[in-house]
Amino acid sequence: MPFGWGESHDAYQQVYDDNQENKASLSHELIAGGAAFTAFKAFEDDKRKKGEVVNHQFAKEALVGLAGLEVDRLAETKGADMWDREKAKHEARRNVEHMYNEHYGNDNDYDPNQNDAPGRLQQQFGGY
Repeated sequence: MPFGWGESHDAYQQVYDDNQENKASLSHELIAGGAAFTAFKAFEDDKRKKGEVVNHQFAKEALVGLAGLEVDRLAETKGADMWDREKAKHEARRNVEHMYNEHYGNDNDYDPNQNDAPGRLQQQFGGY
């Protein structure tokens, strides 16, 4: 089952903990959860700054791409092998799609002018 907002936020905090050593001790699930949360932060920052409305399909594809890039970055810095990297990418895709549907799935489009940012992002990074 994919991570929702709570699990992804917890994973983000574990993966990006400054006291965490850069070693391959993080599971692909944690890397995927942290990457999904980080991807959402980047997406929200960009779209809210521009006030840009986008359709659901584009939003999900953009989030999947951002999460994949973040998995690659984390796998490199945390020392994950190729197998864990690919598993993390698959999980990150499921996570961002699930998180998107949880927060924006009932709307016609992603519209930063009509909806607040997800609560966990606001909790971690402050208001938008």
